[in-house]
Amino acid sequence: MMENPLTPLHWTAGQKLAFRFIFCLFTLIIVIYYPAFPFADALMHYPEIWITNIAVWFGKHVLHISYDITLNDGDSGDTTIDFVILLIFFLVSAVGTILWTNMDKKRENYATLYYWLTAAVRFYVALILIHYGLIKVIKAQFPYADLYELTEKVGNFSPERSAWIFFGQSYGYNLFMGIGELAAIFLLFRRTMIFGAVLTLMVTLNVVVVNYCYDVPVKVHSSKLFIMTLFLLLTSFGQLWKFFFSGKAVALPVIQAPEIHQKWLRTGKLLFKIIIIGYALIYETIGSVDRAKQRGDLYPKSKLYGLYRVDTFRINNHILPPLTTDTIRWKQLILDWEGMSAVRYMVEDSARWFKTNLDTNSKTISFTLYKDTTKKYLFTYTRPGAGTLQLTGVIQKDSVSIFMTPLKTKFKLNSRDFRWIIDYQSFN
Repeated sequence: MMENPLTPLHWTAGQKLAFRFIFCLFTLIIVIYYPAFPFADALMHYPEIWITNIAVWFGKHVLHISYDITLNDGDSGDTTIDFVILLIFFLVSAVGTILWTNMDKKRENYATLYYWLTAAVRFYVALILIHYGLIKVIKAQFPYADLYELTEKVGNFSPERSAWIFFGQSYGYNLFMGIGELAAIFLLFRRTMIFGAVLTLMVTLNVVVVNYCYDVPVKVHSSKLFIMTLFLLLTSFGQLWKFFFSGKAVALPVIQAPEIHQKWLRTGKLLFKIIIIGYALIYETIGSVDRAKQRGDLYPKSKLYGLYRVDTFRINNHILPPLTTDTIRWKQLILDWEGMSAVRYMVEDSARWFKTNLDTNSKTISFTLYKDTTKKYLFTYTRPGAGTLQLTGVIQKDSVSIFMTPLKTKFKLNSRDFRWIIDYQSFN
């Protein structure tokens, strides 16, 4: 057997120890923590419940966390339970490494196992980045700023929200980021693995920096992808250093795949690879389009789309003047996306989000507060003319009539086109 520079025949004790730990940890992460393989949601439903229950028990009885921890339905990947699960994986990997070391002292190397681990990591990182790349190309991750964001004070945005608006502003930049992440497809082939890993390392580093600097709650997930990409380049650092800094000719060896003598196994391996790549490109594309329709720029607009200023707010036949101390009077109604709306109140421009059901046949519209579904308001609406909107109904047993006029929905942020010539730089 010829010695491959990427996987020498004789490993040091330290190399074998480190590999055992990394193998255990990466396997737990890939299979259980954030699976990316086809039909993972269905296959890992019960294992996810089991690890969640273990983490809840561990957090309460071992770490003595004083508050309840559980998985949530939000988009945060930096929850308490995420860190508890990672801690458990580190501890299990450490114990597994000790047991493995004691049971396997004579082995010279793990060249074959190293290949299969790199294959798993390559496909894992590639599938995740292809997913993120597609939702950027299709613009399902960062939608354009909506009417609420366009009329909100900049100082009220969280760093995460400001980053989302920045990315959503330009489809061209989304396309650039998406193509960069889609370049992870080079990881799927041994001969282009190093090239793909170099590209992926830069892409994931950029994502990590954005997440850390803008407090985006995907720090653990992005850091994991960056570290896994580093792992793929670990055995090539020497050659890459010489290539970039020594000016000497360098050959980047390709990791050797174990020989498979059975024809049916070779055929099965090829079919498996085709299925994985097909899944990544077809299934993820369909999913990205669906996401764009549910959360992105393809989400349908309200049939009463507009930004409305409340001119008259009548309650029980009494007109409420636009006082800044009024906690009841509406200031603005924002009807942007179908099925939801936002109401700004006079007090410090405070806003509340509502689930909205519009019936154009009966000319009715209902508002249900997201945070308190017991608060539900039903109105009939009319369009007196010139884009105006009038609502008549009941709010908490009080008769209400609201007359509104439309405000502009075009702002510089969502209407200025690309310009080649700019004679005077201006932030306005």
